[in-house]
Amino acid sequence: MANFTYISATKQVKVGAGKLKGIFVSAASGTPTITVYDEPAGGTTATLLGVFTPTAANFYPLGVDGAFFNKGLYVVIGGTVTATVIYE
Repeated sequence: MANFTYISATKQVKVGAGKLKGIFVSAASGTPTITVYDEPAGGTTATLLGVFTPTAANFYPLGVDGAFFNKGLYVVIGGTVTATVIYE
């Protein structure tokens, strides 16, 4: 069963192993970017998804199985972005 977290700023979404299923971006402006890391406490060493420029009202699915992470799910927001992160 998937969980979700609504974010509008950089956030540690989950600590520990899991699976990123996708990201729905509801709004994006001001040179928006999203980068996702496999980090337990706000680190930026283990990149899960490299920086990308999202557009508003788009869903970015990560395949049928999602993207597995081991340490944690840390999402870094640049510009103005509001998004829902869907994970297990």
